[in-house]
Amino acid sequence: MLLSLLYVLISGIALPVGGLQMQYLWRNQLGDVYSLGLGSAACLGAAAATMSGACSLTVGSFICTLVCTLICYFVTLKVSTRNLITFGILFGTFIGSLGTIVVTNAPSSELMKKYYLWGAANFNMEGVTGGDIAFSLILFAIGLAYALVSHKDLSRHMDSQIELSASRKALSLLMIMFLVTSAVSICGPIGFISLGVPNLSRTICRSKDIRTHYLISSAMGIGLLLVTFLVSKYVNFGIYLPISATMAIIALPLSALLFIKGGGQQEGKA
Repeated sequence: MLLSLLYVLISGIALPVGGLQMQYLWRNQLGDVYSLGLGSAACLGAAAATMSGACSLTVGSFICTLVCTLICYFVTLKVSTRNLITFGILFGTFIGSLGTIVVTNAPSSELMKKYYLWGAANFNMEGVTGGDIAFSLILFAIGLAYALVSHKDLSRHMDSQIELSASRKALSLLMIMFLVTSAVSICGPIGFISLGVPNLSRTICRSKDIRTHYLISSAMGIGLLLVTFLVSKYVNFGIYLPISATMAIIALPLSALLFIKGGGQQEGKA
């Protein structure tokens, strides 16, 4: 239980912070940690590791996500931000298709079930070793430290005061990958929180300082994940409730209210 709560905390911080960095890098509210195929790569690596037994699910997830990030790194050096978004969508679809092929050709139903239970992101920690935890915590610490150190440049870049070089953008992408992998490789992919929560933060608070949104988004992310975790564990109505799906259902009314309110305020100012 304590380990599950630790990863509720880590995921609630890592994914919104990574999503915010993507939005500031791209100057686009549709920026998301999964936009460049990082989530699909994590699933492909986890599937390959599970079906082959060559390594632990966590290691497989990290290796595949790293390869995906390196590909995106070199693409980032060559293309514009707008084209990078398009590439990311297409690349993510390609990686996701590979993952589907691997899973549908699982050698046994038990291995397929193991993979899908990981993908449900229910913080069950099945098959997670002490080494996996240590590795995940190191990735989280490095990724979060970089996010805090680079906040000034990201805020100025978002405000068009400066333009980050391609190499800086690529480095930021690598550090975002560390944050994403620290959570996803252990718990599975968790939707909404890396895209919806940063946008909610920016609707609530108009500050352009990314540190402000780090705090607001982390608090919201942890709160949403904790409520969802408790609902899926104790108020599940006798059915299996995946974290990602349950959180999206819980968060949708709140999101709608805040976005409607934010839109109304903008129209009033106009």
